[in-house]
Amino acid sequence: MDWLKIAESRKDELIDELQQLIQIESVLDESNSSDDAPFGKGPLQALQWMLNKGEEYGFKTKNIDNMAGSIEMGAGVESLGILCHVDVVPASSGWTYPPFKGEVVDGKLYGRGAIDDKGPTIAAWLAMKMVKDANIHLNKRVRMIIGSDEESGFRCVKRYFEKEEMPTIGFAPDADFPLINAEKGISSLEFTLNNHMQELEQLTSFHAGKRTNMVPDLAKAVVENVNMNIVRNFHNFVEKNNTQGTIIKEGNQYILTVHGKSAHAMEPEKGINAAILLCKFLNDYVDIGAGKEFIQFMLHSFENDHYGKALQLDYEDSSSGKTTLNPGVVMFDRTNGGSIQVSMRYSVTYPFEEKLTNAQLELGNTAFSLDVLSNSKPHHVSEDDELVQTLLHVYQKHTGDYSKPLSTGGGTYARTMKKGVAFGMLFPSEPDVAHQTDEYVVIENLVKAAAIYADAIVELAGK
Repeated sequence: MDWLKIAESRKDELIDELQQLIQIESVLDESNSSDDAPFGKGPLQALQWMLNKGEEYGFKTKNIDNMAGSIEMGAGVESLGILCHVDVVPASSGWTYPPFKGEVVDGKLYGRGAIDDKGPTIAAWLAMKMVKDANIHLNKRVRMIIGSDEESGFRCVKRYFEKEEMPTIGFAPDADFPLINAEKGISSLEFTLNNHMQELEQLTSFHAGKRTNMVPDLAKAVVENVNMNIVRNFHNFVEKNNTQGTIIKEGNQYILTVHGKSAHAMEPEKGINAAILLCKFLNDYVDIGAGKEFIQFMLHSFENDHYGKALQLDYEDSSSGKTTLNPGVVMFDRTNGGSIQVSMRYSVTYPFEEKLTNAQLELGNTAFSLDVLSNSKPHHVSEDDELVQTLLHVYQKHTGDYSKPLSTGGGTYARTMKKGVAFGMLFPSEPDVAHQTDEYVVIENLVKAAAIYADAIVELAGK
C-alpha cells in the first residue's frame, strides 16, 4: 500500500481539518470552568469537534466527563492507543500571522498548536481514516485517545484511565521522529521568599509568565525611590540587549516592561527569559529590602544557568541528558513577598529525593524555601522492545533514516501508558517551534507523517 500517495491525494482534507481545529482557541480557562466544561469552553469545544468528526466517519466514540475522549476502530482483545491532545498554551505576543487562523504561507501552516499537538493529531486522524477506507483487517482495536488538559497537568488522561482500560501498546504523536523512548521526569517546584518585607521597599511588584512550561516572554515591575538615571540607562539596556521594553514614570514610581523570547520549558536555553532580563537591569537600582533579596536570588539561581548548578540540582545521564530548570512564573509584591515557580525536567536516573532534600537544606540559611508542587516520574521503554523496533522500522522505510531513539525533556502522554513511546511528528533537523511565537507545521511533513502513522497502525494492529 502506497500510504504516501494516498496521503498526498488527501492533502486538502488534511489542511482544511487542521485549520478548523486551530481556529478553536482551546486554551485552559479555569476562571470559566464548570462541571460541563472542566477546563473551559475552548478545550471542550476542541474535544467535541474531534469526537464529532469520529462519529461522522463511522467510528465508535466515547466522551469521558468532557475531559477526554476516544475514537475507535477495529476489533480484538488487545488495543493500540494513539494518544493526542487538542489543548494549547496561550498565544504570546508578536505573531506575524494570527495564532488562531491556520494561515498557509510558503508551504507552512501557522497557528498555535500547529506542531503541538493539533497538527500531529490531525495527521494521526487522517491515518486512521486511510486505514479504514483501505478495508484492512485489524486484529487489535485502534483507539485514538484525545485529551484536553495536556499542557496543564494531564488531568484529562488521568480521569480517562480511571474509567477506561489501558492500551496494550501505544504511541503519542507529540514529539520527534525517529522515536522517543525516554522521557525525563517533570516536577513543578516553588521557591518562596519568606516574609522579609521592610518598611521602605523599592521593588513594589514584579510579574512574569503564565505557565511553568513556557519561558516567559514578558516581565513587568514597579519600583520607587530609585536613582533618576534609571530612565536613560533603561533605554541603553534595552538597546544593548536587542530587545523591546518600556519605562513610564508615575509620581515617584517607575513602571518597567521587558520582552524576552518564549520557548518550551524542556529547552529553556532556546528562549530569552524576560524575568531574568528585567532582574538583571533592576539589580543596579534595587538596593534594599526583600526586593533586593528576590532579584539577587533570581540572578544567582537562574542567570546563564539552565541546569540547576547554582541550586545543586544539576545532574545528567547517558540515556536522557541534562536536567533543566525553567523559572516560568515569577511574582513579587511588597505585601506578600515573592514566589518563583519552576518547571524542572530531570534525567531518567535522577536521585530525586536526595537532590531535592539537599537543596532544601541549603536554602535553610537563606530567606527562601523550596516546595515540590507536583512530580511526574521519568518514563523509559527499552530500545530492544518490539514496539520500539516496529515503529523504527516503519519510520526507516519511509525516510531512509536509521537514527537511534531519542530522549526528551518534554512530557507526552506516552508516560501515562504501561508501554508507550512518543513517535513524531517533528522530523530531524526541523526547528522545534512548539510554544513559540509563529508556531507552524510544514505541510509536506504533515502529509508524510500521516503516511507513517497509517503504516504504523497496520504494522502494530493489522498483522
